[in-house]
Amino acid sequence: MLMVKDVDLTPNPQALKFILNEKILNRETRSFESKEEAENDPLAKAIFELEGVVSVFYMDKFITIEKAPDVSWGKIQMPFVNLIKNFDKNLIPEEDENFTPSENETEKLKEINDLLDKSIRPALAGDGGGLEVLDFADNILTIRYQGACGTCPSAITGTLVAIKNIINREIDPTIEVKHG
Repeated sequence: MLMVKDVDLTPNPQALKFILNEKILNRETRSFESKEEAENDPLAKAIFELEGVVSVFYMDKFITIEKAPDVSWGKIQMPFVNLIKNFDKNLIPEEDENFTPSENETEKLKEINDLLDKSIRPALAGDGGGLEVLDFADNILTIRYQGACGTCPSAITGTLVAIKNIINREIDPTIEVKHG
């Protein structure tokens, strides 16, 4: 039975990271910005039924929920804990057996993703978020934050600069990084 083991604050005041007692995904991350996007994912769809939920992100052993600014966590937390306790985890869509984050990558993009996996994504996951590479063309890396990082002011500004600095230092000083 799934259970919420702990709740962590995130740098985003509108998002909480709910740590579960067991893994719900092994490799993939799933991010939903609307109820419509979650239509084919029973877990995310059920979470969006809670009043005030504006985004859902989950991976590994946690689920990050972002709420509307005018809704209190009191309206979401206990209903979410009960939802998880009663949710049949077999309804979570299976992961793609062929999923490889590095499919169709150039050598430089593979190097970038390896660096992101090693030094950036774990830190973002610690704060209830993630990072998706949208594109790499003409030496411009376009990324999108997921989960708590998606609308967090520090992710959009400071973290973006930090990611650029790490990539410039470790891989290529000419690479530009932008949020897409």
